[in-house]
Amino acid sequence: MVTIAGFWSVGASPALAGIDDDRFDGNIFALYAGNGALVPPRTTLADSIQRHKPALLVFFVDDSKDCKQFSPVVSQLQGFYGKVVDFIPINVDAIPTKSSYSPTEPGYYYAGIVPQTVVINQEGKVALNAKGKVPFEAVDDTFREVFNLLPRSESVPLRRRMFNEFSSELTEQAAPKSK
Repeated sequence: MVTIAGFWSVGASPALAGIDDDRFDGNIFALYAGNGALVPPRTTLADSIQRHKPALLVFFVDDSKDCKQFSPVVSQLQGFYGKVVDFIPINVDAIPTKSSYSPTEPGYYYAGIVPQTVVINQEGKVALNAKGKVPFEAVDDTFREVFNLLPRSESVPLRRRMFNEFSSELTEQAAPKSK
């Protein structure tokens, strides 16, 4: 028994997961963004377009450091827009190979690079098509246009509301004191 355990411990290598490498570690949204609810997507692009609901397509592969590093941005965007935008992460390895695609299929928008971010507005038109690790602010600015919200420069900074754990109420945060 000791001999078997000795062979096992010598031959076993530790599992290494890294956000800065191109190795497959598993679902990048669960591992690096803390959001396993993104994959698989809850809806399809065709359904979003039919319901006139904006959609965010994120083309990715699980073994790309750029996709791993971009996954927290996608999760952060879902935190702000998840109730009004359909988030549809697309693993490019799952896109069927065809000679042509319709505008209701993710393959229609894929440009061959990951990560790629595409925002489809309520009318089914492309509002953003960006390649690489897109900053949160760029996608947020696009959503602000899609929803006719104030631009970031004219808007108040977003802050979480304070929670009073003693009375289970949301409370207003005190304004910062000026010096």
